[in-house]
Amino acid sequence: MSKNFDYIIIGAGSAGCILANKLSENPKNTVLLLEAGGSDQKFWIKTPLGYAFTYNDPKVNWRYNTEPDKNLNNRTAYWPRGKVIGGSSSINAMAYFRGLENDFSDWEKAGAENWSWVNVSKTYQSIEKHVSKKEVLGDGPIQISDLSEAMHPFTKHFMAAAKELNWPEPINTSTALEGLGYVHNTTKNGKRFSSADAFLHPIKKRKNLQILKNATVEKIIIKNLHAKGVMYEVKKAKKYSYANKEIILSAGAIGSPQILQVSGVGPKEVLKKSGVELIKHSPEVGQGLQDHLAITKYFSTSERTLNTDLGNIFGKVIAGIKYILTKSGPLSIPVNQTSGFVRSDIKSVVPDLQVYANPIAYSTDQHGRTYVNSKSGFLISVQPSRSTSRGSVNIQSPNVKVSPLINANSLNTKDDQLMAIKAGRMIQQIANTKAIKSVTKKAFDVNFMNLDDEGLLNSFREFASTVYHPCCTCRMGRSINNSVINNKLQIHGLKNIRVVDASSFPNITSGNINAPTMMLAYRAAEIILEDNV
Repeated sequence: MSKNFDYIIIGAGSAGCILANKLSENPKNTVLLLEAGGSDQKFWIKTPLGYAFTYNDPKVNWRYNTEPDKNLNNRTAYWPRGKVIGGSSSINAMAYFRGLENDFSDWEKAGAENWSWVNVSKTYQSIEKHVSKKEVLGDGPIQISDLSEAMHPFTKHFMAAAKELNWPEPINTSTALEGLGYVHNTTKNGKRFSSADAFLHPIKKRKNLQILKNATVEKIIIKNLHAKGVMYEVKKAKKYSYANKEIILSAGAIGSPQILQVSGVGPKEVLKKSGVELIKHSPEVGQGLQDHLAITKYFSTSERTLNTDLGNIFGKVIAGIKYILTKSGPLSIPVNQTSGFVRSDIKSVVPDLQVYANPIAYSTDQHGRTYVNSKSGFLISVQPSRSTSRGSVNIQSPNVKVSPLINANSLNTKDDQLMAIKAGRMIQQIANTKAIKSVTKKAFDVNFMNLDDEGLLNSFREFASTVYHPCCTCRMGRSINNSVINNKLQIHGLKNIRVVDASSFPNITSGNINAPTMMLAYRAAEIILEDNV
């Protein structure tokens, strides 16, 4: 294998697969794509409901844990992240939401010029292909499927509740700015359709593209503030590769700041404490972490839900056979079936809560194992869309194989605490609609429905959990004092290196972050190619 390439991409996740595709389109460009994980050709990755099995699988998952969160009663949280071709797009819940207009207005205000809604919406349109039984809209590489006709019959009660609450019913939740609807997903023909499926697998035999799996990047080689190459390990052997043009870091919101820090780029006090030689003091590397937190409540019902099919051995066997033979049935539909953005009250200028309502009741233990209840139930989950608290990802060792310290720092602002209360109120409001009360036997948490504001905040502290959307740890901005990269995703103070993944977000978007991550990578590839003509 050649040691020199025009571009070296670190991470074959949601962003890295897109970069590999676009940067290798020109046969004159040589591209090396490094991925710490292995192949994504696994049954439970391809099966839409199979992510319950990859959720804690060390073969495809980094399996991070946060530090105790002081504002969540010192609870730690389990954070799965994809360690496999396709990254987290190979193990996520496949829900596709662009985000809201105000998310990207705020990106631009933060210094990410040319990343406004007008700019990003054009990119979304160019990469998307919306498919339903009735029509196909767009011809982009990412298929977003409307599976509303195959959703569980119980979901009609959620839609009836939304109507009672006078919420809009969007035709396409992917592009909708408000209202509850059937979730559109990155699936195709009954299978997961990840970033790897859309962008990498179709072009993996290009002669100018080399894909190296199970390659753990240990550091970026930086000389005179120029990124020159990477040192990585494959089969316990040290390897070196060098970039003629650029190195692009796409290892995710945890991996990207970690690799930068062990390479000597980050807050000098963090690096000194971990015994890493300082190359460039960049105080915001690993800082600014944001995530979505949701409060979820479960209810029992006498009607059939997915628990009827998946809460017992016989039902699981039948569902498995049906999926294998026809790529249909419960396993072919992701668990998030109805969702959307709503306003927490009439004073809200924009929708500020995301609601999930699903026809299943299940639990996950502290080890990441999922258990489906044997009796029929459903869940209502609400997350504040735009948290204002900021956490951090900092190394504790110069060895990249030692997980960094993840401090979520949840509910650290008064605004976030108020939104936590509003999220609880919203669950109460939905559960008290005639449509939901008519099919509810009882709430699993019987006291929750009567809690006041103080009780709702305490409940959030005790029970809220991550929705697995970490971002912003290498965020875009105007200066090295308040950000890591500029609006072209170049690291402040360094040459020939960019960060392109969810860590690049200036702020979290109002919903699932896989869609904006892929949008960002596609635009980034265009910028990189323009800069290297």
